[in-house]
Parts: sequence; structure tokens; C-alpha cells
Amino acid sequence: MRPFDKPSMVILESFRIPGVVDSYTFQPRFPRHRNQHTQTNNHTYKTLFFSQSVDHFGYSNQDKFQERYLLADQYWNKNGGPIFFYTGNEGDITMFVDNTGFIWDTAPEFNALIIFAEHRYYGESLPYGASAFKNPSKLNYLTSEQALADYASLILHLKATIPGAANSPVIAIGGSYGGMLAAWFRIKYPNVVDGAFAASAPIWQFGNLTKCDAYAETVTADFQRESSDCVENIRNSWKTIESIGSTDEGRAFISSTFRLCSPLTSPTDLDTFMAWLNEVWGNLAMVDYPMAADFLEPLPAWPIKSVCMPLSKPYTGKTLIQQLALGADVYFNYTGQAKCLNTSQTATSTLGDLLWSYQACTEMVMPFCTNGVTDMFPPSPWNFTAYSDMCYQQWKVRPSEDWVMTYYWGQNITDASNIIFSNGLLDPWHSGGVLKSLSGSLIAIQIPDGAHHLDLRSETLQDPPDVIAARETERNILRNWLNNN
Repeated sequence: MRPFDKPSMVILESFRIPGVVDSYTFQPRFPRHRNQHTQTNNHTYKTLFFSQSVDHFGYSNQDKFQERYLLADQYWNKNGGPIFFYTGNEGDITMFVDNTGFIWDTAPEFNALIIFAEHRYYGESLPYGASAFKNPSKLNYLTSEQALADYASLILHLKATIPGAANSPVIAIGGSYGGMLAAWFRIKYPNVVDGAFAASAPIWQFGNLTKCDAYAETVTADFQRESSDCVENIRNSWKTIESIGSTDEGRAFISSTFRLCSPLTSPTDLDTFMAWLNEVWGNLAMVDYPMAADFLEPLPAWPIKSVCMPLSKPYTGKTLIQQLALGADVYFNYTGQAKCLNTSQTATSTLGDLLWSYQACTEMVMPFCTNGVTDMFPPSPWNFTAYSDMCYQQWKVRPSEDWVMTYYWGQNITDASNIIFSNGLLDPWHSGGVLKSLSGSLIAIQIPDGAHHLDLRSETLQDPPDVIAARETERNILRNWLNNN
């Protein structure tokens, strides 16, 4: 089984279930934006801070922290124009500025004030400093509930202190976990937020609301549409890797073929290697965009097509390993700059990744499984007990399996209103999303050729027609809400 010697990787990657032989727990993570602070699209904003309560729901802890937010008012009608409020995800807020082009493309038309709010414990918004993750009592306030209370407090502060903003309607906008927060923000604080645009927001990826194998099946379908042989090669690769990697000589062959930075020297290293590959295939499905992008790593347009080219006919044995390495090289070395491949990293790894693992070990418990038949991954049943034990070993906490469904209403959200749920059907996270409209104002938009919140990204000439149409529909809905506000 996988040891827990790499805390930043725990939960964020696949791992062996303690005590279960030859079975993996398939545990994907949301994609992490690359940590690029350059303003490639010339977006101008001010960086500001707001004094937040560490605990919004108790009274004994009166500690405060400084929450960072970014403000852009160059498009704003200062006489009550709307506020586009980005509900920050699990990362440094500056990383989302250039990856959320929809806001910047749309704000001028709507004369909107733009706010990007940073999620507590990420970036520079650090209650108790960067070392808080070492102290369970200090980390206890890292929850979505506290983060939403931060956002509500910040909005009320802005409306009270910015001339002309008192009557400004607020639209929450977010993607991925940020999209979940945007939807939940409207559900829990309809007095503060007038509407929400939740892109690629898997709010139903909890409990038994969604099949645990649906994510892996979508990843497999994305590869299948490029090549059935590609899928079969990946499906067969796990046993091939285990067989060849069972000897020192075989592990050396795999290490040299993949040009690994750290050679595989033990069966444990081999487990880590397979978990690494496992996550790479899922990441590629999330970012299978029609244009070149560097959301996770610099990748070509339609990267799965490039990955599957060397895997487009059947292979076995060492030849399969060699072709598999060529496919993986597209993900890690498309620019040709990588001297070696690091199995401890599938995207930019940060303290934020470690903190997200804590959230996944408390309230963000999303069941995943694989079967190796309808998907291309090693069979892996969902095992909450093993998951909980691993969380306790890592954080000394036990996850709350059902709390998110209780607190955020599960699938019984028809009493809510004014939420757009958009999902790209190439995105494996769409399986946990809202795919059918639930009322006239709980509107689902499906994007067949869209990957992970592609509609929230900047407009490009390579956008498929269904993405263009989705953005226009989303703007029309926002326009209708704001006109009737």
C-alpha cells in the first residue's frame, strides 16, 4: 500500500487502500491553475484587504485575519451598476484572474464592478499564518461555510463603504469548487447575492447522489472518442506495469523509458508511479480544450488527441510501456523543456494542495470508484472506512460523510432561484453537476464540446459553436435577472 510519506499528495492523488490488496482508491482532484502572476491579458485591478472574523459562527474566538480581494472598477457604472463577485477557490486568487475571462469579457457590457475574493487559508488570506495547517485547532476554521460567511461580510462591507454600491445587485461567479461556492452562496445568502453563475460545479458529487464510477467513465469516454485502442492500451497498462515493475531490472526500464527524475527502486515507488499516471489521464480529460492552454501544464489543442496518437494501435509488454511514455510526455513535456519527469507532481503543487486535502478530509467527501470494465482504470471500490482512516492518520480528523448534503440541501434545491449551472460534457466533473433545469430560474446548460468550465475562460477563435452559444445564453440570463432586479 502507499505510505503516507508525502503529505501534499494524500487524497489529492489516487492511493492504495490500507489493508486491501491490489485495489486503488480513485480520488481525483480539481485542477490547479498554474501559478502565473503575469497579467497576460492586461487586466488591471487593485489589491485590497478586509479584516474578517476567523469564526463567524461562535462567540468566544474574536480573532481576525486579513482577507485579500482584487477590485477592478474601470468598467463600473458607479450609480448602482452590478457587482460581479468571483467566489475564490482553493488557491491564490491571482491565479484565477486570467483564467476567468468571461468576467472580463462581460463586465464592460454590463458596466460591472469586478471583485475577486480570496478563499480563507489560501494565497495571502491566512488565519494564523502559513503554519496553521500544523495545528488542528487553528485549521478548524477552514470550511466552505466560513468562506461563504467571509464573502457575505465582504460584500456588505463594500456596499456600505463604496459610494454608489449600496443598491448594486450582486452576481456570484465561480468555476469548479468556486462554482460550487457560487451556487451555495445564492442558496444560503439570497439576501446578499442576487444570482449565481456556477460553471463545472459538481454540487451533487456527494453521498449516493451520483454514481461513484461516473467520473472515471467520462474520462474513459473522452479517450475513447479519439481511439478505442488508446483506451485498451491504458486499461492493459496497469497489469503490464505491475508485471514488468516486479523486478529491479523492470523498474529500471520503466524509469529510463519515462525519464523519471527519481528512479523506481521499490514496489512502493511503483505504486506512486501508477497513481501519478492515474491522475494524469484524469487531468487531460478536464483540460481537453480546443485551443492550446497552460491551465495545468502547457498543452496543445485537444491534448487527448496528441496523447492517443502513439497509443492508436494495440501494444503489449515493453513496447506498450514505451508508447505509454510517449503519450505521457505530451502532458509533461509538450514544450520540450522538461529534463526529466517528476512522479510527485502532476500540476503545480502548492501549500494550497495540502490545505485542500484537509477540506477533502472534513466536509468535501466525494465518493469515487472504478471497475476496470466500463472505465480504463484499475478496479477500486469506494471504501469510506479506509478513506476515513487515512484522513485520521494525516490530519487527526474524521470526515463528515453527509454534512454537505444536509447543509446545502442535497438535490432538494428547487426552493432556490437564479442559478446557472453550466457543464461541459467532456469534463469528468460534469457527472456530479446539475444537468437538467430544475425551474425557470435554476437553469442547466450542457456544452457537449466543453471541458472543465471552458465557458468561463476567455473567448478565442477556436471556441466550438456550443461554447459560444452557451456564453451568449449565460449573458442573456444575467441580463434578464439584472433588468428585473
